[in-house]
Amino acid sequence: MNKKSKWIVGIIAALVLIAVACASPYLFTGAPAEGLIKMRKGSTIESIRDSIQAHVEVNYGERVATMLSLMGANVETREGAFRITQGMSPFTAARYIKNGAQSGVRFTFNNVRTLDEWTQRWGETFMAGTDAMRQALTDSALCAKYGKTPQTIACLLMPDTYEFYWNITPEKMLDRMHDYYDEFWTSERKAKAQRLGLTPDEVATVASIVEEETVKADERGKVARLYLNRYQQGMRLQADPTVKFAIGDFSIKRITVAMTQLQSPYNTYRVNGLPPGPIRLPEKSTIDAVLNAPEHDYLYMCARPDFSGYHDFTRDYASHLDNAHRYQAALNSRGIK
Repeated sequence: MNKKSKWIVGIIAALVLIAVACASPYLFTGAPAEGLIKMRKGSTIESIRDSIQAHVEVNYGERVATMLSLMGANVETREGAFRITQGMSPFTAARYIKNGAQSGVRFTFNNVRTLDEWTQRWGETFMAGTDAMRQALTDSALCAKYGKTPQTIACLLMPDTYEFYWNITPEKMLDRMHDYYDEFWTSERKAKAQRLGLTPDEVATVASIVEEETVKADERGKVARLYLNRYQQGMRLQADPTVKFAIGDFSIKRITVAMTQLQSPYNTYRVNGLPPGPIRLPEKSTIDAVLNAPEHDYLYMCARPDFSGYHDFTRDYASHLDNAHRYQAALNSRGIK
């Protein structure tokens, strides 16, 4: 290579280095914040840019859009959620989107009472929406796929933190939840349920009542054994929370005689045995509290008049009435109706 050729090559190399140096801040400066970008099929580079600008930062959205254009990305076929982390370069973000490398969406639920409440939370988190999940949960044929009914399908929904793709379908979600359900219900837990004379779903139903009866975790085993005693002796459970569930109002402070006469398969003042399914989504720890409930012979319980959240337990109805009168007097003194 002669001197002139070497000089030209050197100039070209210098220009390339200058171009790269100039482009680097634009194309490789990291995201100033984190954001989850949700894309449906039919998205455009412009709509992706707008979403990134709304959830991360305006200039960063422009840079990602530029990279997608330079890559010739066919984004119209992409669907899912893509998480941009703080410091991620526009090049990396564009590559993830172009390749359809979805990010998982964390879904945490606990302290959920009704299936409607859970369905609403799910619909606000995932692409399919609330109506699609509600339809799935009330589909008898689909519930039967998991050995459930619309009344017991809630047993699959065990409170915890999970991760799913944003565009997961309701049925695929239930498939996954069924897998987690099977993992929880080990042979040891099933054996304990069998010794109680209950199926796993019946244990979950008892646990749901226990959870509504007491907010005290250290009392749940004791409450569980009381209901197991009543159930095994053929007594009606007469659990106030089942009346509230049947009425559809958990804010009720006092259960009246008239309320206990409500015709409902969930009203355990009128029906024998357990209700058709859980009255809330019980925590795994409460299910274990039922399975490992300590032995005792109590048949009655009443909230303590000191409003501590704990209960007084008795073996005979006369003593229970005394406890009930003291508690009702405490309610009256506070004007609680």
